[in-house]
Amino acid sequence: MNTGSFTAIGIEEDLAAKLSDFGINTPSPVQEQTIPLLLEGRDVLAASQTGTGKTLAYLLPLLQGIQPEKRVVQKLVLAPTQELAMQILREAERYGAHRGIGMLGLIGGAAIKRQIDKLREHPQLVVGTPGRVRELIGLRKLKMHEVTTIVIDEADQMFQLSGAGEVTKIVSSALRTRQLVMLSATIGPETKALAAREMKNPAEVGIDPGVMTAQGLEHHYVVTEERNKIDMLRRVIRHYNPDKAIVFVNATEDIAEVQAKLEHLGLSAAALYGDADKVTRSHVLARFRDGKFRVLVASDVAARGLDIENLSLVVSFDPAFDSEHYVHRAGRTGRMGRRGLSVTIVTEQQTFIMRKFARELNIELTEREMYAGKVLSSDEARSANRSTGGPSRGASSTPSRREDSSARSVKPQARIAGVAPATGAGAKSAATSAPGNGNAQAGGALPREQSRMMPSKAERERNRKNKGAPKWLKNKTPRGDGQ
Repeated sequence: MNTGSFTAIGIEEDLAAKLSDFGINTPSPVQEQTIPLLLEGRDVLAASQTGTGKTLAYLLPLLQGIQPEKRVVQKLVLAPTQELAMQILREAERYGAHRGIGMLGLIGGAAIKRQIDKLREHPQLVVGTPGRVRELIGLRKLKMHEVTTIVIDEADQMFQLSGAGEVTKIVSSALRTRQLVMLSATIGPETKALAAREMKNPAEVGIDPGVMTAQGLEHHYVVTEERNKIDMLRRVIRHYNPDKAIVFVNATEDIAEVQAKLEHLGLSAAALYGDADKVTRSHVLARFRDGKFRVLVASDVAARGLDIENLSLVVSFDPAFDSEHYVHRAGRTGRMGRRGLSVTIVTEQQTFIMRKFARELNIELTEREMYAGKVLSSDEARSANRSTGGPSRGASSTPSRREDSSARSVKPQARIAGVAPATGAGAKSAATSAPGNGNAQAGGALPREQSRMMPSKAERERNRKNKGAPKWLKNKTPRGDGQ
């Protein structure tokens, strides 16, 4: 039953007033369930969809439980990435600074000497990544003997990135009487094992086991050929026209190429790398939040746990590695009850992955097609194709920027002769395998048609220097005819 206010579930008036200043007046379901348990001092294992308010669910009780006059570290929050740690710290400062609470972020990539100096100022709340926190505990600069609560946010991702060892050592360095809280969108075996080993009679806050993503999310996928993925990405972004969008790329080495091609196509974009230094990553995210560019191209690690306002579209340029990664990607949008859209670009051979995710996550993950400037269901698109003789699934209804000029100018008689429109190497194979090819050569008509369809070396050079190509490709030395 919804109580309707934060004060009704135990949050003190000053914190509730600060929430109201930022337009937050009613607790979300996970906050309503978790906050009273944490205020009681219970260990908690909470599973909730990304974007449902987990951060405030534990931050508010932490802030309320800190004694500002006691100048020791009292509460510790662990996060898997630098960005998420700093995001949590900003939230803590937003709602708790008026109480005079000292707060400090301890993340890798920042100067450790400066962090040691800051620890001498005796902050009461520390937010950090496991590697740096463990290092400072080992140097005896971070004292854990008076830490009363440890929170592990995005627990499953923490174990994937850092391994269970680092986290276990940090938890073991505190007193056994401390409170332990673990939160994640998914609860995996390592999380359950640590909970069983370290928690005392934990309260479990769960969601409907059949629902892993937020209700306000729509899940679509589009099918295209590998060579047309950039053009499909452009069309998806142009069609939905979001203020901000995140594009997920699986391979780190592909991020720069995707970002460069989007820039060439007129879409302002920047890249976020997991191994970039702290200053660079912070600068990119600050510019993205301020609307300085429209599309953030990132890997899963770099964008883990990000909370970006007005982010309405997430695109997976490559399908997620598994359903858990899909949950976290999609969870960047549709947060706190807002609407959001997740679109995955796949090849025909990858469509089985979408069916697998739909089954494992119990979501409706539907195919969409870009046709004549509209987004249609696959059935609607097939019906339109049949009525107009249009392109097959995954093909553009108008020639794409990357299509050969020969494909745009195929003569009707080529279709009558049974030669499919094709480009480049595809044109060669089509011509070779056309029915009656040997007889046609004797008559001389079909070879002339085929020769029109096969691009010349000059045409290939022009196509290579198309608008969507990055600078490195434009400057590439062309290969010979036989390549």
